[in-house]
Amino acid sequence: MSIIKLNAIDSTNDFLKVLSRNQSVDNFTTVVAQKQTNGKGQMGAVWQSEEGKNLIMSVLVKDVLQNVDEIFHLNVAVALSVIQVLEVFNIPNLSVKWPNDIMSDPKKICGILIENSIKSDTNVESIIGIGLNVNQLKFDNLPKASSMAVICEKEFDLDSILDLIIFQIKKNCSWILSQQSDKLWQEYHKKLFKINVPMAFEDVFQNKFMGIIQGVLTDGRLQVLLEDDSIKSYGIKEIQVLF
Repeated sequence: MSIIKLNAIDSTNDFLKVLSRNQSVDNFTTVVAQKQTNGKGQMGAVWQSEEGKNLIMSVLVKDVLQNVDEIFHLNVAVALSVIQVLEVFNIPNLSVKWPNDIMSDPKKICGILIENSIKSDTNVESIIGIGLNVNQLKFDNLPKASSMAVICEKEFDLDSILDLIIFQIKKNCSWILSQQSDKLWQEYHKKLFKINVPMAFEDVFQNKFMGIIQGVLTDGRLQVLLEDDSIKSYGIKEIQVLF
């Protein structure tokens, strides 16, 4: 495992994808950048970050997922990894807003984007992109964003957080490898944002409706109890949680 530190890059995910395509790259190799000019979030969203203030990183994970049916196990493992590290720094009221946003109370402090590729032997190689708001204090036109520094009113050491996140990802991936992903899922559901609470949602046709999150299926679909007492499952691109 190695850490590659860059001053500026368009996307740490893209950099790591190209690197792994062109040469042999060790498992859990990590790319971290001071500045990212074309950061990506879920469903094509742009990730904005003040230079040198936040943790912008991508991690290569391979030889962990054996087939496509296990892909969301990695989402669960990574989201929990970030939460477990943030708990070390006493960040309060942490939760996972499905599928991969990390919240402190009602504010988003971290976004995760995992890009997977299926290899010829059916193994899955994944690039885990993490954008964690650490020392940034202002978020213009982003009323739902916050940072560790805003919440705790002090600065944090980026390298310490980086090392802990890599360590925790490796540890949680070991649960997947040992066929004990159920332990991760139990913790994931405990941390699921607004589970069992009436919430507003919006579908791809911009229809808004009320529902209650029941949980997440192993394929990543969100289970929602609707007003007619039916339970419907939604894929990542089919629904948004409004808050």
